[in-house]
Amino acid sequence: MNTDNNLNLAQKLIKSHLVTGEMKAGEEIGLKIDQVLQQDATGTLIMLELEAIGLEKVKAEVAVQYVDHNLLQADFKNADDHLFLQSAAKKFGYWFSRPGNGISHVVHMEHFGVPGKTLLGSDSHTCSGGSLGMLAIGTGGLDVALAAAGKPYYLKMPKVWGIRLTGQLSQWVSAKDIILELLRRYDVKGGVGYIIEYFGPGLNTLSAWDRHVIANMGAELGATASVFPSDLRTREFLEKEKRAEDWQQFSAGENARYDRQDELDLDVIEPLIAYPSSPGNVVPVKEVEGRPVSQVVVGSSANPGLRDFWIVGEMVKGRTISPDISLDINPSSREVIQTLGVMGSFVTLIESGARFHQTGCMGCIGMGQAPATGKISLRTVPRNFPGRSGTLDDQVYLCSPETAAASAVTGKITDPRDFADKVGLTYPEFREPEYVRPNFSMLLPPEKETKNIQLEKGPNIKTLPDFSELPDSFEVPVILKMGNNISTDEILKAGADALPLRSNIEEISKFAYLVIDSNYYKNARSTQDSHSGHIVIGGENYAQGSSREHAALAPRYLGQKAVIALSYARIGWQNLINFGIIPFEFSSKDDYNSIDNRHILKFANVRIAIEKEDKLTVLDKTTGKSFTLKFSLSKRQRKILLAGGMINYLKKM
Repeated sequence: MNTDNNLNLAQKLIKSHLVTGEMKAGEEIGLKIDQVLQQDATGTLIMLELEAIGLEKVKAEVAVQYVDHNLLQADFKNADDHLFLQSAAKKFGYWFSRPGNGISHVVHMEHFGVPGKTLLGSDSHTCSGGSLGMLAIGTGGLDVALAAAGKPYYLKMPKVWGIRLTGQLSQWVSAKDIILELLRRYDVKGGVGYIIEYFGPGLNTLSAWDRHVIANMGAELGATASVFPSDLRTREFLEKEKRAEDWQQFSAGENARYDRQDELDLDVIEPLIAYPSSPGNVVPVKEVEGRPVSQVVVGSSANPGLRDFWIVGEMVKGRTISPDISLDINPSSREVIQTLGVMGSFVTLIESGARFHQTGCMGCIGMGQAPATGKISLRTVPRNFPGRSGTLDDQVYLCSPETAAASAVTGKITDPRDFADKVGLTYPEFREPEYVRPNFSMLLPPEKETKNIQLEKGPNIKTLPDFSELPDSFEVPVILKMGNNISTDEILKAGADALPLRSNIEEISKFAYLVIDSNYYKNARSTQDSHSGHIVIGGENYAQGSSREHAALAPRYLGQKAVIALSYARIGWQNLINFGIIPFEFSSKDDYNSIDNRHILKFANVRIAIEKEDKLTVLDKTTGKSFTLKFSLSKRQRKILLAGGMINYLKKM
């Protein structure tokens, strides 16, 4: 792979897996996928899709079904779905990571990640795998199902954004502050259309887990993927995981060029924090220092490494957390828990008053640990979108483990440097333990014989709904107009009330757009009853955030014909196409401003436009004015939309 000195690392990874298309920015390409990753909040749909496709056995080199999101078993739903996923993993030839084994991205990095491979996952933070020199991409479940079946993954060829790292982080500053600094500079749309590639001398100071922290929140920048070279730090990690044979050295060519290039001096980064309710609202911790805190949550896929928990333990050692604080620890894997126990950090955290929770996503996805009304929650998680925590008026701040620990002791947002000065704490230097004990106790290997295995379906697992082909004309009302950066958490909420319904589209559709408009479901059903359907309007970067295809599937079930937005996030855009919702784009912001709720829009000759054109003229019957919409679709995507979605398209094929 290192023979072409003119290519950067991202281009090398793409070139070695290119099946169709040309490596020209914006052109559709098809990639061979080596590994697939599924989590339970999206995996149940994928398994139902594989059943609908008729797959006998997975074709990818490695396929793993994780259970890390819906761990709370308040009733039968999650427990039934865990059994269904285990039976499906057996039937289709997956590895199965049992409930409580750990967060998918963390366990995958420990056991399966291999430099130079491609990884496709039904979770937007699959990009974490780039920390090991993989091309790791998050996407919707249907795309993962097809990759599991051995089909290429299609996407627009991204540009490559090279970020050269120099210097070394100061004391009390860590990898989370690096990615927060990039979000401070470029916001949540800064990486849209790019693979971010890190290089430079500053990499030598960052461990594989540090790189995981940075790659993970590349999703928050909107990037397609983030890639790091596979170097000596990568080898060091794989050796500790007893997987030295998986290491290969991969890096950019000597004459590599980038479509965009920046430099980040690690020496000058300070403790940072993102205030509610966007990962892009980043300021120095000192700007919000002193605000009272009610809850601190440490863990998640965004800060999963051993050091991230160890440093918190060192900072609270011999101290008691503030009586006004709930310090919640979300361990990332059983392996991490074991090693924390050997190092003594587990006991230290318990003695300080910390609460331990299951290994899994937990508070990050709103599955427990919801904060109190009107209170601030500091979290090391990747996202703080409105209501994601499970509390609708939440005030979630994103920060590093160091800032979290300092604030847990003081009871208010505290710069860790000020905390250290006040209590006379010398900066603890972390040293990787000599021995890490890989844990396979809850990781079940694929079955060799799968033909006679039956799927175990509980009463909450329903057959996927059938959808009709795209009509040639329709007249529909606008029932919801939104602003910029609307997230999938706002389109179809997470949390303990909604996510257990992920296999029951009729029931989960009642949560569609609930965070934005509590009347959406009622209004959508009324348009459904009149057989006309409806559309919604979005601003820039519509459907950013998670990969959950329910954010397209539930509105489609309720009769949504199209979305018209100024621009789209990559995964959300593709999910709309996969479920037969047209992702129209406004030609101008004036057109966006001219349309409001309850306007009636008339669409005509839609099929011809989708098949042959890149634009469509639409009449706003409320104002009597016409305006032109545009769309950017490949030939393959046009066929999918005309068929009424990917499942219909596959049935036709």
